[in-house]
Amino acid sequence: MDTRALAERFARVWEDAWPRGDVEALLPLYAEGCVHRSMPFRPPHEGREALAEYLRWSFADGAATDVRFGTPIVDGDRAVVEFRVFSVEKGGSTTLAGCAFVRFGPDGLVTEVRDYWHAVEGHREPTGSLFF
Repeated sequence: MDTRALAERFARVWEDAWPRGDVEALLPLYAEGCVHRSMPFRPPHEGREALAEYLRWSFADGAATDVRFGTPIVDGDRAVVEFRVFSVEKGGSTTLAGCAFVRFGPDGLVTEVRDYWHAVEGHREPTGSLFF
C-alpha cells in the first residue's frame, strides 16, 4: 500500500468534489464500515451511508467556491492533510480552514477520518503558510 499516493488521491478528489457538492464522487474513497468524526465532541458517523447523509447535510448550507488541500504528511497507514475552503452561504461568505486525519485500510480505502476545522466570516487566507 502506497499511503502517500492514497493520501494525495484523497486530497485531490476532495478538492475536486467539494465545490460541486458531489457526495457520490467522495464515497468510493471510504470503506463500508468507515468511521468519520467531523469534530472531536460530535458523535461519529459510522458507515458509508451515515457519512453520505452528513456530507449531503453539510453541503446543503453553502456553495464552496475555492477548495485547496495541502501536501499530505504520511506515517504508516495514516496521513494528515490541511485544507482551506472559501464558500458562500445564506449569511455571506465564509472561510473554513482545517485538517483531516485519515487512516487507510489494506485495501486502500479510508477506514477512519477525523476533521478539525475553524470558520470565520469573509474570505481570508490563514496567517502564515497554510500548507506544510
